[in-house]
Amino acid sequence: MTLVDSRPGILATLEALAAETGAPVAAGDMLDALLRRNLDLEFAQRFPAADAARWSDRFRELYREHGVPDTELLPGAHDATGAVRAAGGRTIVVTAKYEPNALRCLEQVGLVVGVDVDAVFGWRYADDKAETLVEEGAALYVGDTPNDVRAAHLAGAEIVAVATGPHSAAELDGAGATVVLDSLAAFPSWFDEWLSRSSGGCR
Repeated sequence: MTLVDSRPGILATLEALAAETGAPVAAGDMLDALLRRNLDLEFAQRFPAADAARWSDRFRELYREHGVPDTELLPGAHDATGAVRAAGGRTIVVTAKYEPNALRCLEQVGLVVGVDVDAVFGWRYADDKAETLVEEGAALYVGDTPNDVRAAHLAGAEIVAVATGPHSAAELDGAGATVVLDSLAAFPSWFDEWLSRSSGGCR
């Protein structure tokens, strides 16, 4: 929910999983839970271990057919990545999503790896993202959860939070975001100001 709107695709995949396996995953709070937390951790908490692992794997398989086609680009996402590249920076995607599906989702919405995005790192959840941010020399991270804020802090990066996911602007601000934007549509102008006052600039 930072670059793309995953909600329609997640719902469609949950419905397909429930219809195929009988998994009780179509509960009203499941969508919100999966936007806030890793799929495997959420299923492991709710279901017996054998079922949780099997259903998680099948969800990822079904997502290719049901989730990817319903993925939509969030307002401002293309201009945001363009602003970074225009300034000579690199744009990487660090996501909890299964990496092959993350790549498919970017392709679906027209964000081309090697053109709009330089690299994609999947299956990084919460603090795991910090290691990749450090390895890639990230000066700035854009995310939509308090976990993203924490990962940026651990990596020594500034954090731009966008309130386009399940967490409110107040939650993101309270978690310690450098700035909270309503959407990525406001990012290019903020980024220009940040560059002008930043001694390090893009990496």
